[in-house]
Amino acid sequence: MADIRKELEQRILIIDGAMGTMIQRHKLQEADYRGERFANWHTDVKGNNDLLSITQPEIIIGIHKQYLEAGADIIETNTFSATTIAMADYDMQSLAYELNVASAQCARKAIERYNAETGNTVPKFVAGAIGPLNKTLSLSPDVNNPGYRAVTFDEVVTAYTEQIKGLIDGGVDILLIETIFDTLNAKAAIFSAKKFFRENNVELPIMISGTITDASGRTLSGQTLEAFYISVKHANPLSVGLNCALGAQEMRGHIEELSSIAACYVSSYPNAGLPNAMGEYDEAPEQTACFIEDWAKNGWVNIVGGCCGTTPDHIKHIAQHVKNVEPRKLPVLETELA
Repeated sequence: MADIRKELEQRILIIDGAMGTMIQRHKLQEADYRGERFANWHTDVKGNNDLLSITQPEIIIGIHKQYLEAGADIIETNTFSATTIAMADYDMQSLAYELNVASAQCARKAIERYNAETGNTVPKFVAGAIGPLNKTLSLSPDVNNPGYRAVTFDEVVTAYTEQIKGLIDGGVDILLIETIFDTLNAKAAIFSAKKFFRENNVELPIMISGTITDASGRTLSGQTLEAFYISVKHANPLSVGLNCALGAQEMRGHIEELSSIAACYVSSYPNAGLPNAMGEYDEAPEQTACFIEDWAKNGWVNIVGGCCGTTPDHIKHIAQHVKNVEPRKLPVLETELA
């Protein structure tokens, strides 16, 4: 398999855009989500996008292919909520492992088809998307009981371990712990990955991507960007970065700061601007691309792409704008105290 580190030394890599935005374009109904297999499922499943990797795999493969055609080097699996904890919303906990395997296979098939149809020889990578969960270890869901937690660290580790096993069995190249608003959840994912690597004699690069949720420059669980980085750097990640919550314009200062402190590669995939009053994203592909080109020319980034509201058109413009820009150089770190 191609070494992603060698690719990162040579150029800025492109990660894909939003999966949910593209799924919405298909205007799927309840029956579409269910497919034949879950036609009689006892709860509504519309909105369970991860389930589509099993019930509508051609749609998911097709979305991946559109991003590859737009210039993506890294495509993310359709597994943002594919854990027993998140799948409990649909009473589909038992499907978690299968969802991750199926989603990884969809991404692999998309790359195989893209390469066969285009004759492409440039390495393409599958990143196993590991989302933040819908329960948090750092915050209480009960304002009257701040010490209460809806989930334990061990429960989160168990859920992430099953997801990681499914992703690796399905053939991913990278693990991407993303949209982190609670660093303790992320630490559980890191712990799960490292333990799985040790016990199964495998090792994949880990990408870590946090979320700055507002103008205070902090994560939802209260950490500054520097504190967040220091909290996860022990994982020796391939990259640390930011995604979601903000558009590129609002994310600029945070990316500059992260670039100045990170000993690893820096990634960023912002939303297509901030949502409008209807919760939709209006920022044009050219606008997003110009903001990201500015970061690239300042030497701040190694991996760029898009999150909520971004489309293959956004990714195409981003890829074109950073194509001839040198990637950020890794800092030379002092190895001993003076």
